[in-house]
Parts: sequence; C-alpha cells; structure tokens
Amino acid sequence: MALLALEDLHLRFGGVAALSGVSLEVAPHEFLAIIGPNGAGKTSIFNCISGIYAPTRGRLAFDGHDITPLKPHQRAQLRIARTFQNIALFKGMTVLENVKIGRHIHLRSGVLACGVYVGKAAREERAHRATIERAIIDLLELQDIRHKIVGTLPYGLQKRVELARALALDPTLLLLDEPTAGMNAEETEDMVRFVLYVKQVKGLTVVMIEHDMGVVMDISDRVIVLDFGKKIAEGVPVQVQHDPLVIKAYLGEEFEVA
Repeated sequence: MALLALEDLHLRFGGVAALSGVSLEVAPHEFLAIIGPNGAGKTSIFNCISGIYAPTRGRLAFDGHDITPLKPHQRAQLRIARTFQNIALFKGMTVLENVKIGRHIHLRSGVLACGVYVGKAAREERAHRATIERAIIDLLELQDIRHKIVGTLPYGLQKRVELARALALDPTLLLLDEPTAGMNAEETEDMVRFVLYVKQVKGLTVVMIEHDMGVVMDISDRVIVLDFGKKIAEGVPVQVQHDPLVIKAYLGEEFEVA
C-alpha cells in the first residue's frame, strides 16, 4: 500500500490551473523527487499535501485514510512534516527554541498548566527538550549553536535548523521544498548528507522538490516531472533523464546522455 496517494488532483486560482489531474503514489521509505520548471505546480502539490491549499477536485490519502478534508494541524498530527523553499524560522529566537516549536503537537498538558509551568507541564517540557537535544540537535550536529539566535547564523545553517524543526515533529513523511536552494557546493553536500542520514536513521519517507539535478539524480529512488500543472514523466532517475519530453521541457540538452 502506498503511504501517500494523490488521485486526479486539480487546483485552480480563478482562471489559472495550477494543477491539472495530477496523480502519484509514494511507497513507504521511498525517496521521491518532484522536478519541473518554475510555475510547474511543484509547491502547489506540497501545499495541497500539507493542507495549506484545498484542491478544487481530487483526493489525497495518507496511510490508507482520506485526508482531503483535514486541516493543516490535523495532518501534522498524522506525522506529515515539511520545510519551505524560503526559510520560515523565527529569526529572533534561538536554534533550540525554533526546534522546540516543531515538537508542540506532542505536548499533552493544557494551556493553563503550560502557562503556570509546574508539575506535569514542566516535566513534559523537560522530557521533550531532552529528546530534541539527543535525537535531533546531536543528529544534525547543531550542538555548538543550539543557543545562538537563528538570525545571526549563515544561510546554510539556517536551512539545517529548519530541517531540525521538521524532524522535531517526529514525522513519517517528510516534505522537503528546495532543501539546497541558494547554497554553495559545500553547504549542498552537507545538506544532502544530513538528509540521507536522517532518512536512514529514522526510516522516513521523503518527497523532495529540488532544482539541482545533480542532487536529484544522485539520491532519488524515483522522479516525477511536472510541466504547466501536469505530470509529463515518471520513473527512476536514468529513465527521466533520457525522456524526450523532460529534456525539451526542463533538463536541456546537456543532460541528454548518448
């Protein structure tokens, strides 16, 4: 059974069709990449999966259950986490504080108890912090900067903090929207290494939007290509790399291998 399934997904904004009948499935523990030109509908798919957009038509299923009517926080409770193309961190807060925000759906104490911060609420918060420091901060090698203000950090480290915040949700499905966008070669190499490492350690299913074709071809199990809101190709990286439609719409002749 597919962990995630999109069935005939349509999304319109007035007269503009962002998605036109897109269907796809993601198997448990798979690493799926979604590629395509700017405006192809890639981030629209992520916004539909995470509940930011409601599709005009179609159905989304997660772990065999229809999630189409669910709100974003309800989907997060199902352990669907994401990062964003443009960094969406609280720049005036520390690394640890930002990562802890990703853990909020696991808190069981009520608002009053958390406000007073005694007894059960205090014990629960300390336990979650210990989990974060052990299982996420250490895993992503953020120990030395966990008390630094995020806005003072280099761009590549901020992207890693955003990944850490997504992992704090303890996801089953991780959506990565342009995880290496704007990075230099060294930062890209580090991010790819961390993504592959956490996928292996935590047994995640990963869906990634990415423009760096070297990254896509190296680490993806399967690739889906969008163009003008439609799926034009699907397959393992080498198949997609040789697809004439993909070469014409997106990759360019330099990716065509004789």
